[in-house]
Amino acid sequence: MAEPQIVVNGRPRPLGEVPAHTNALDFLRGLGLTGAKEGCAEGECGACAVLVARPHGAGSRWTPINSCLVPAAALDGQEVVTAEGLGAPDALHPVQHEMAVRGGSQCGYCTPGFVCSMAAEYYRPERAATDEPDAERGPNGFDLHAMGGNLCRCTGYRPIRDAAWALGAAPDDDALAARQRSPAPAPGVTRTAGFARPVDLAEALELLREHPDATVVAGATDWGVEVNLRGRRAAYVVAVDRLPELREVSTTGTIEIGGGLTLSEVEAALGGSIPLLDEVWPQFASRLIRNGATIGGNLGTASPIGDLAPALLAVEATVVLSSLDGDREVPLVDYFTGYRQTVLRPGELIRSVRVPQPMPAITAFHKIAKRRYDDISGVAVGFGIDVVDGTVTRARIGLGGVAATPVRALATEAGLEGRPWTRETVEAAAGVMSGEGTPIDDQRASAAYRSAMLGNALRKLWFEQELEAIR
Repeated sequence: MAEPQIVVNGRPRPLGEVPAHTNALDFLRGLGLTGAKEGCAEGECGACAVLVARPHGAGSRWTPINSCLVPAAALDGQEVVTAEGLGAPDALHPVQHEMAVRGGSQCGYCTPGFVCSMAAEYYRPERAATDEPDAERGPNGFDLHAMGGNLCRCTGYRPIRDAAWALGAAPDDDALAARQRSPAPAPGVTRTAGFARPVDLAEALELLREHPDATVVAGATDWGVEVNLRGRRAAYVVAVDRLPELREVSTTGTIEIGGGLTLSEVEAALGGSIPLLDEVWPQFASRLIRNGATIGGNLGTASPIGDLAPALLAVEATVVLSSLDGDREVPLVDYFTGYRQTVLRPGELIRSVRVPQPMPAITAFHKIAKRRYDDISGVAVGFGIDVVDGTVTRARIGLGGVAATPVRALATEAGLEGRPWTRETVEAAAGVMSGEGTPIDDQRASAAYRSAMLGNALRKLWFEQELEAIR
C-alpha cells in the first residue's frame, strides 16, 4: 500500500500519521499554504475554498470544496490546487489579475476562496460567451451561482462580479485547463491513524462490523462542523465517498441514486428527471457544500431540518440499506424514528435512494428561511400532487422543521385526495396543514410562525398553479 499523500499544487505532500479529525485546511496551512482561511468553520463563508480534481465524463473537472470540513486523510491520492497554486505575485492567474485590477480583493481575507471558486467556473468546459447576458450570467457565460457560498464581509460584490464577467476563455496552453482532459486520480485504499477508505462496499461493511462505533463520512459537511465547533472526535472513521457501488445512477424505470454521490453530481446525472429536486438544488446550502455533501449523508444525519427529506417524502422515495447480511429497502416515511434517529442498524450503510416513476404532475419545494440562499430552513415543504379531471387523485406532502423528524402531512393529504382541486378545497386543507407536526420556538422561527407558513405553503402552491394555467 502506497504511503498516504496529497498532490498539492503539483507536488506530492505526505500525510504522515495525520489524525482523522484533522481537516484539509489545517493540513494545508501547516505546509505554509496560508492563503485559504478559516472564517466560519462550518462551510458558510468559503474563505477556505480549494480546488480538487474530480471525475467528469472521460476527463476531470476542477471542483471547489470547503477545505475546513473535509478530513485531510479523505484527500489521499487526490490532486488539490490552492490559491497559491494558481499564480504567483509576479505571474498572476487571469482570475487573480481581474480581481486585483477591478478592486475585488477588498480586505483580502476571503479573496483566495473567491479566486478558487471563480477559477473552477473559469475552467468549466461548458462555459461560453453569450449574446443574452442577465443578472446572473455574464457575457462570457460566467455563472455567478458558481460563487455561492463565498462570503465577502466587505460587501465588495460588484467588483467581484465585474472581475468574473471580464474573464475570457482559458488559453489552450493553460496547464490547469489541459489537466481536465485527463481522468481524475482513481480512488485508492487509505489507512491512517483511525481512518480508512475501503476499496469497495464489501470491505466497507467488513470494517463497520469490526468497528461498530465507527463514524461513516462522505463529504463530511455535517461531521466536519461537529469536529470544528463542538470538538467532536471519532473512535474510527470510514470514508465511503469513493465506493463504486455508492456512485451509480439509474434513470430507467425506478430512479436509483447512489448514496455516495455528491449533490452536484446527482443534479448533473439526473438531468431534470426528478423536477422536484431541481427546485431543491438552488436552495440547498451552497455550491461549495453541494460539491461535498452526499444524498446518503444528508439522510444519514437524520436532521429534522434537512432539505432533501421533505422533497423525497413527496415523491415516495425509499432507501436501500446494505449490510453483510444483505440489502433491505425501507420507505423513507418509515426511516426516521426520532430526533436524529433512524432504522439504520449497526453495520448498515445507505447504499442508494429509489424514486418510483412516473413523477407527480404537480411538484413544488417551498423553503422558508431568513436568507434566500445558503441558509437553514425554518420550514421546508415538498409537494407531489396528481389532479385528474379536476380531482386530486394523489397527494404526498413532506415537511421539515416542524417535528423531531421529517414527516408526511398525512391529515392534509387525506383532506385533498378525492376532492376537487379548487380554492375551497385548498383553503380547508390549508387549515388542516397548519396543525400538522409539533413545531417549536427556536432561533429560526416561532412555533406559531411555522404553523402559519405550513398553511400558506399550500395556498401558495394553488395560486402558482392557477397563474400557470392562465399563462
